[in-house]
Amino acid sequence: MMTKQRGQLIVFSGPSGVGKGTILSQYMANRENICYSVSATTRSPRPGEVDGQQYFFLTKEKFEEMIAAGQMLEYAQYSGNYYGTPKQFVEDKLAAGVDVVLEIEVQGAAKVRQACPEALFIFVLPPSFEVLRSRLTGRGTEDAATVQKRLDAAFGEMRQAGSYDYVIVNDDLDRAVEDLSAVVQAARCSVKFQKKLIEEVLEYA
Repeated sequence: MMTKQRGQLIVFSGPSGVGKGTILSQYMANRENICYSVSATTRSPRPGEVDGQQYFFLTKEKFEEMIAAGQMLEYAQYSGNYYGTPKQFVEDKLAAGVDVVLEIEVQGAAKVRQACPEALFIFVLPPSFEVLRSRLTGRGTEDAATVQKRLDAAFGEMRQAGSYDYVIVNDDLDRAVEDLSAVVQAARCSVKFQKKLIEEVLEYA
């Protein structure tokens, strides 16, 4: 008897202001068997945050133990705190047939690729750099220097887009969501994702 099909790990990256969260929210809204990965952190919980929902809140000692044991898909330090993706949470969901979305920056995605080469890696691009500049400026929440820092970071991130499996251009939200759906379905039929199924079919031949 063949095993239940595993879920798919979807790694989603793109520069600030490109609309990653909006695309994912619309894509996931009417779908079952899909969830966001829950990260672990050593920072203190903020009011209203619940352990296991927004984050897994860990002590620094526990986090470092998990690093040493190879139990983090990726991790980094920001402002004196650790942030990372626990392997066990992701593996449990995938084994249950649930797709797991990991919205992450390019450095973290590169580490995930080393650990999970079978995952699906998607990068979201703006239709042009000027459109991205306009979106960030249009927010009106940051001064010019902060916006420029975001644009400089975005340029560096977009240079890494070629290392991803697919690129989605967020020019029109509905079209971007349709493209994401098509990409996920195509990847689900790929040889690298169906490798275990191929082996099982041959085993029971």
